Amino acid sequence: MEYYDLIRTRESLRSYDAGRPVPREILERIIEAGRLAPSAANRQPWKFLVISDEPLLAKIRLCYHREWFREAPHVLVIIGLKDSAWTRNYDGYNSIETDTAIAMTHLVLAAQNEGVGTCWIAAFDPGLLREALELKQDQVVFGITPLGYPKAGYQKSTLKNRKPQDEIAEFI
Repeated sequence: MEYYDLIRTRESLRSYDAGRPVPREILERIIEAGRLAPSAANRQPWKFLVISDEPLLAKIRLCYHREWFREAPHVLVIIGLKDSAWTRNYDGYNSIETDTAIAMTHLVLAAQNEGVGTCWIAAFDPGLLREALELKQDQVVFGITPLGYPKAGYQKSTLKNRKPQDEIAEFI
């Protein structure tokens, strides 16, 4: 898909076909896009978990209470490895949130390019997710998204509600 068409047509999907899993080769292409994302000092301080196992999905689904979330055949979790991320000397700023946000953007756009729906979720219960995934101390979940195809009959929105460019940009 042409890049500008891709970003214009991407939307958060909240209607998944539970009976139609995404083929492994497509999931691997999506993960490859995240792997190629830039990060501060090229540290690549992340881990991408693609969860398809039903017993683990049942635990993961407890962290976010929306019916449509339960319908997705896969959940992608992006974990930041805080101790591996670059830290700025001047003020101690740790790049982990920026790095994982860039990677998640690559993953979401790659999924859109493959015809796979996503919905970037930050409003999950991190404690339940940590417990379900048995994360180590330096592992922090920065985002999750369901991965799947839309249910039959799903209609894409034709309207993107965005501020006009002159409200958000200055050319100085």
